[in-house]
Amino acid sequence: MEDTLIYNYSRSSSLVKKNALEELFLAKYSEIQKNTDVPCFFWGNVSHPFILARCLITLSNIVKSSFNLSSFQMAMLKDPIVTAGNERLRFEGFSHCAGVYARVDVLPEGLDGEFLENGTTNVDFNQTMITALGSIRPNEKIILSVGEKEVGLYKDEKKVVERKVPLPVKWIKGLGTVQVYLSESKKRHTFNKIQAQQLFRGMPKGILKSDYYLIVRGNRTMFSPVRSMDAICIGGLHRLRLLEPLLPYIDSMQVFAHPNMQSTTWQLYMGNIKFSFSLSRECWRGFSGEGALLDSLIPDISDEWIDALDKYAYANQSFNATMLAVQESISLTMADNLTGRLAAMGLLGYDLDDQEFFYRRLPFKLSRTNGLNPRMKNAEKLIDEGKVVILNNTKERTEARVEGTGVHHTVIVEEEKERCTCEWFSKYQGERGPCKHVLAVKKVMSQF
Repeated sequence: MEDTLIYNYSRSSSLVKKNALEELFLAKYSEIQKNTDVPCFFWGNVSHPFILARCLITLSNIVKSSFNLSSFQMAMLKDPIVTAGNERLRFEGFSHCAGVYARVDVLPEGLDGEFLENGTTNVDFNQTMITALGSIRPNEKIILSVGEKEVGLYKDEKKVVERKVPLPVKWIKGLGTVQVYLSESKKRHTFNKIQAQQLFRGMPKGILKSDYYLIVRGNRTMFSPVRSMDAICIGGLHRLRLLEPLLPYIDSMQVFAHPNMQSTTWQLYMGNIKFSFSLSRECWRGFSGEGALLDSLIPDISDEWIDALDKYAYANQSFNATMLAVQESISLTMADNLTGRLAAMGLLGYDLDDQEFFYRRLPFKLSRTNGLNPRMKNAEKLIDEGKVVILNNTKERTEARVEGTGVHHTVIVEEEKERCTCEWFSKYQGERGPCKHVLAVKKVMSQF
């Protein structure tokens, strides 16, 4: 499988400075051209350009960071994704190890301009761009344009050009998984500016290899290596230091946690801009390998359905599985499976405040879904080779035998619980998605 999706822009993005104006233009690309007649997606003013610049610099630092890769792998840096739609702009990116996800949302109240089209592009944050963003002063006016032409800040006749970059395949996988975790997360804490700064000042120094917990003792919230009731588990706590440059500018901070502690999300609010920051369960685990979407890929769903839902989400710029089930008279299970399919293709993000998915148009094809999920691909191979035998099947319980390499594995599926005798299941107990043996059995069961 290729590590990146290679595609071409009609021209390069660029950062240009001229006189007192500052303009930002982003080149666009999509394999599904829904409207190619507009010159750009968005053009207009940003209410808080200084804060946006600080957020984008932090986002760039996250993209350039890694917590488990070699220096050679670190040299292969990728850059953020920008989406214009639903009257807002979103900048997204992963750390290179894919264990940290971040998103900058510029809300409708923070934009004064025109959305000519909904779309998504890839942004190249080279050092010249970072320098230009760093030069933006408080209350300085900029014009922001997201489209097919250029990325530019006009000042002193200086022009800085960005270059196109490939989109990493593991980002597509990570985008799908992290949205599932976000949609299942619940808000646990809200901090004002002073409380947030006090919490971060109490963070232990150095690289932390053991789990830490966000706990409340009386009126004080702190990070502790000792678990207590209602504590939030955080693996790789030192990764949170990437947020420290933004703390002087925030109004408040909210903390969200996945019910099984597979991720935590820290959301910073700065006027009409918010910065979302999600951590995977542990430093060495990237969101791209967690397998949270595999169950939704079990039922066979036609490409026609997926294509129709893609157009539905594109037209509405949001996606609510419950509303879809009601409007189209389909089951909630079917709606959840459709949501999972679109998320697995990287087409859906999740907004914690709106509590619904938003649409993201990426350079992607339907045929790539299985290729991005090797466990599902291996499960289908087991079925095709006749290595799955159902021994007993009732409404409450299914027992099966799956042939492995020199051994036979026993799989038991009971309502919402499942077990397998393979090493993968013994190690992770389903926390990182089902093993290929369970997937194969459940796919066979779905055909009964």
